[in-house]
Amino acid sequence: MNQLKVISLDGQLVTESRDVAEMVGKEHSHLLRDIDSYIQVLGKSNFGLSDFFRESTYQAGTRSYKCYLLTRKGCDMVANKMTGEKGVLFTAAYVTRFEEMEQVLNKPKSQLEIMQMQIDQMIKQEKRLNEQDNRIEKIETEQQNITEIIGLSVVEWRKKVTNILNRIAKNNGGFEMYQEIRNESYNLLEERAKCKLSIRVTNKQKVMALNGVPKSTVNKVSKLDAISEDARLTEIYLAIVKELAIKYRVSFTDFEVI
Repeated sequence: MNQLKVISLDGQLVTESRDVAEMVGKEHSHLLRDIDSYIQVLGKSNFGLSDFFRESTYQAGTRSYKCYLLTRKGCDMVANKMTGEKGVLFTAAYVTRFEEMEQVLNKPKSQLEIMQMQIDQMIKQEKRLNEQDNRIEKIETEQQNITEIIGLSVVEWRKKVTNILNRIAKNNGGFEMYQEIRNESYNLLEERAKCKLSIRVTNKQKVMALNGVPKSTVNKVSKLDAISEDARLTEIYLAIVKELAIKYRVSFTDFEVI
């Protein structure tokens, strides 16, 4: 029977279900099934599951598999279901290993160990401060992005709008999302401005045809062309695009400066 491995995890001593299964001569899958049944019963009461079992995973090749981390109480529960020599030996083994680990953890620290703990604490504190600085920098960048979005000018706005919608599409699934995002902007415009862009496009095409514009050019008329002809629609549409950029958290750092 192999020696049970006991570790400290978040201040709690635990051992892994694979080691327990090997120690008691049981298939790991069968032990998992037993523990699942214990958890199902415990879940119906006020007992904290983490006081007994903590679900985890382990790697085998490129795949992850389920396992459990058992506390001393969890081992007690498994042992209580066992009879015979294996049950006795397992109980003796886990009680011994848990007590040994408790003694190690409670042993007075040497000056060197205390210094190492202080250094580790300083490293953790510095890491937390760096993470906080990064969060602040990210917030400031997002605020700057929003400021630039709000300052979007009507001058050459069609190119800027295309840049924004391209970025939104790229951040949310790639090129195939572009038309979906564009349609979302058009639908919001129609709802807000109480208009039908398809009718405006048709009317514009009729006027162009009457004026002798080649059919190939007439057929290329888009909803964006219809928006461009109406100052009110243009202003509303730009506001909508700004809102979409903020909604999808688009960064302006990658945009071409015009």
